[in-house]
Amino acid sequence: MNRRARDGHTEWCGKGHRCGLGEHRSEEIVVDVAGRSRAVLVRVRTAAGREHAEVRVRVALAPSELAARRQLVGLLGDLRHAVTQAAITARPRPRR
Repeated sequence: MNRRARDGHTEWCGKGHRCGLGEHRSEEIVVDVAGRSRAVLVRVRTAAGREHAEVRVRVALAPSELAARRQLVGLLGDLRHAVTQAAITARPRPRR
């Protein structure tokens, strides 16, 4: 449920310095693979009421330029798939 408290924040809102300019932001959810990768997810509600997931990803790249480029191609493909799947899931189904 997404009820707002009396102070205008949502139940999941991190409050304090996280919110500003009409946005509400959750606390960060961090997935960390020590020395290899890190992902940070934050739930955001804009001033217009639209909700988003904001995701930052950092991945250690191979020292070789060719291998690093291959990693980036794979990462972009995986991100594209994840974003597409999330967008499809979020789309409202037509009424029958």
